[in-house]
Amino acid sequence: MTIALKDINSNNSQVRACNSVGECYLHTVEVVGSNPIAPKDGTDCGPVSIIEITKQFSHRCSSLSFTFDGYVYNPLEYAWDNHREYIERYVKPGAKALFLGMNPGPFGMLQTGVPFGEINVVKNYLKINNPVGVPEIQHPGRPVLGMDINRSEISGKRLWGLMERLFPDAQDLVSFCAIVNFCPLGFLDSGKTAKNITPDKLLKSERRALEDLCMEYLREVVSYVRPQYLVGVGQYAKQKLEALGSSLSVCSIIHPSPGNPQANKDWEGKVLSTLEENGIWN
Repeated sequence: MTIALKDINSNNSQVRACNSVGECYLHTVEVVGSNPIAPKDGTDCGPVSIIEITKQFSHRCSSLSFTFDGYVYNPLEYAWDNHREYIERYVKPGAKALFLGMNPGPFGMLQTGVPFGEINVVKNYLKINNPVGVPEIQHPGRPVLGMDINRSEISGKRLWGLMERLFPDAQDLVSFCAIVNFCPLGFLDSGKTAKNITPDKLLKSERRALEDLCMEYLREVVSYVRPQYLVGVGQYAKQKLEALGSSLSVCSIIHPSPGNPQANKDWEGKVLSTLEENGIWN
């Protein structure tokens, strides 16, 4: 599968195709209208790993500006070692389904660098435990404690708890699914409670700039993983998967947040029913 990425500073695009070991080859192409054509110089720009693509994505997201009254955290920067190890070990080509979350939670990925990264799951199930730094500027009431945090994130505990029940050995999980987030950034307002702000609540122009980068990266991940099914963890994520315009089957599961009333009674049973109905689990 190839993905065409427009260079906003020129009339060129880069076409990237990923292979089964995570190497993605870039070709510089000339754009005619909206369609890239053959490489301008006929040369290959060499392999680019999914890790390098993720680093570039992180840096581009960090370069964005936001005007809301609060704090922006990018765990792909200060918790990069954990995130890199997670991708290397648990986001693999050939996974049956790609599960997509919205963005990091304050007691999960913002602390550990792992999607839905409840601390006990990350340490004991996924066996990831690297040093975590801190953001340059952080909310005084919501510091990053990294792998020393002792507060559990319920969403992550529920989602990864289900996966652990289905696959007691985390290495067996990789053929079934890969779990990623759409947006890598966390947003906390400046109030005493450091209220979590979801990307859909950002100023429209700023949200669009962020979502454009996130859609580009999502296409890269789908190209790399080559799943049969796309699963949104909640409706926002489902909408982003549908926006890909892919021929792959798309469905959603109930978001496991305790703030979602539907998630607080037999969440696992409801999710398994959805996965069975869509042919993802049997």
